[in-house]
Amino acid sequence: MNSITSIFNINSEKEFNTVSLEIFNFQWTNNPIYQQFCNYLKINPQEIKSIEQIPFLPIEFFKSHPIKTGIFEPEQVFLSSGTTGMTPSKHFVKAIELYEISFTKAFQQFYGNIEDYCVLALLPSYLEREGSSLVYMVEQLIQLSKHPKSGFFLKNEQKLVKNLQKLIKNEQKTLLIGVSFALLDLAERYQLDLSQLIIMETGGMKGRREELTRSELHGIYKKSFNVSEIHSEYGMTELLSQAYSKGNGIFTTPNWMKIVVRDINDPLSSVENNKTGGINVIDLANIYSCSFIATQDLGKKITANEFEVLGRFDNSDIRGCNLLVI
Repeated sequence: MNSITSIFNINSEKEFNTVSLEIFNFQWTNNPIYQQFCNYLKINPQEIKSIEQIPFLPIEFFKSHPIKTGIFEPEQVFLSSGTTGMTPSKHFVKAIELYEISFTKAFQQFYGNIEDYCVLALLPSYLEREGSSLVYMVEQLIQLSKHPKSGFFLKNEQKLVKNLQKLIKNEQKTLLIGVSFALLDLAERYQLDLSQLIIMETGGMKGRREELTRSELHGIYKKSFNVSEIHSEYGMTELLSQAYSKGNGIFTTPNWMKIVVRDINDPLSSVENNKTGGINVIDLANIYSCSFIATQDLGKKITANEFEVLGRFDNSDIRGCNLLVI
């Protein structure tokens, strides 16, 4: 790599694979936890010649170990949400600039210039705690939008509704992003024609309401808000990149992120497209943490950069940024 930020300029499969192998070797050399994990699996880094051969670190390690590549004092520590008594995941971020570049470039790739939007955020459960990577991202997008009505709405639905109505009247391009239960509350209390807006849910019922399938939830949103599609964001505390869905539950990854679906019965093997398995994520922006993470989500890969999330492994924790069980 010419520079760390060059990962955001990747534009081919060959280039992605080359950089992935470079980062694997960098992390194997400089991340003691990841190296121990590879050694436990008897992985010889010199024999890793493709991304399918790279071992993926179980995401649970972020709860019990400091996952750091190199020695550094983090500029930011992101914490996962969870129920009382649960051990949160910790993501030690060496350079917050990497996260900022990642989410702004991803938004640009999928939605265009952030300055064209008004960004309204309904994220009560995240605003009520410290260390949320989702709140950090949305806060930055709000600032970058430079729109006077952009902002968070914690306990003021009436003001949110008034702003939505004004924005619609002015034909302002608008993104309403919210956690599932907060959007559901809004849908049940108000009948709004938001057909001109982008409505994006980030998952996270987390015991606040009876957990619904994604299709049931999106059906309620569509009917109440008069929209044809509900957008979704796939991200988590342990990552510095996000995938987005513009409807139908099909997510697309940015150019520096990729999904590899592992065999449920043989976690060191991957499965073909359109076959269900565990979701492994390659996030090249995670260069100072671990770029190769085995999540507890179930899904299937559709094309090189598209995938679907089908639920969670039964014994996994309920994750704040996870999507709903289907």
